[in-house]
Amino acid sequence: MLEHTQGLWDELHGGRLFVTGGTGFFGRWMLESFLRANDELSLGAEVILLTREPYAFADAAPHVAGHPAVTLHSGDVRSFDFPSVECTHVLHMATETALQGSATASFQTAVEGTSRVLSLAAARGVQKLLLTSSGAVYGTQPPDCERVSEEYMGAPLPEDASAGYAHGKRAAEFLCSAAAEQTRLQAKMARCFAFVGPLLPLNANFAIGNFIREALYGDRIEVTGDGTPRRSYLYAADLAVWLWTILFRGESGRPYNVGSEADLGIADLAKLVAEVLRPGIPVHIAEKPAAGALPGRYIPSTARAARELGLRTRVDLRDAVQRTADWYSPGPSRRSGG
Repeated sequence: MLEHTQGLWDELHGGRLFVTGGTGFFGRWMLESFLRANDELSLGAEVILLTREPYAFADAAPHVAGHPAVTLHSGDVRSFDFPSVECTHVLHMATETALQGSATASFQTAVEGTSRVLSLAAARGVQKLLLTSSGAVYGTQPPDCERVSEEYMGAPLPEDASAGYAHGKRAAEFLCSAAAEQTRLQAKMARCFAFVGPLLPLNANFAIGNFIREALYGDRIEVTGDGTPRRSYLYAADLAVWLWTILFRGESGRPYNVGSEADLGIADLAKLVAEVLRPGIPVHIAEKPAAGALPGRYIPSTARAARELGLRTRVDLRDAVQRTADWYSPGPSRRSGG
């Protein structure tokens, strides 16, 4: 990560980050990479981490919570009290998916949380803010659209009551863009797709995580559908490089897709995981593909990020799967960091 972010960190010398969503997959990788850069480059920067459960986070990541550059700030993203000190940068990564609560709660968390964070930015002199948005803002990607770009005008249907997460991310982008237009805040936006790496939950609704878990601990890998939808996965270290680069160098108010363009079908993904981690384990596909149906797609075009910021994928999928499994496998100090 440090090798591929050289020259970006100077503006954080003596700075102070305010971070929401720091206890999740994205957040942990950003915190771990920040602390590495802070120590290695002697930045003298600090981070204030907002969390609803500071004691639980301290138990889960004592090396982060106990670092002298880290202050845990108790509160909910929708209503937290502002810290009393100035902040230079914000990473706004807090989110609530429909899996964690209702679609309405997901939408309200995105809108109210972003509004609160923007109020903090105005009150505490924040210069740059990064919002982690989502490829969900495009709605359903047409099957004949090979890769969706930032110029695509699609969106989730307003009458789709299950799309609270996607609508919330769209609203959060609007709020950040409006704040950047009306103030001196530089608001950067990353539309994130699918990822893999250490700290990814293996028991959540992520196909690649489920496949890795089944390859490590199960007797077969189960594909619950017909295996035809196509996905792509960016390794978490690449993700961190991309997000830091967008924060420091991205254009304010201009979204950037974050993900991999190397797509494959879900059934092929299951077979790849089996080949890498446990050759010979059966792969069971629950349904047969419908004749003549085009597979669903969730694949970004990353041409803008490559052209404007020089970003690219450096860790291929096979290596990413192996690194993730290695971290989860029993071994000394595997879970001490990302």
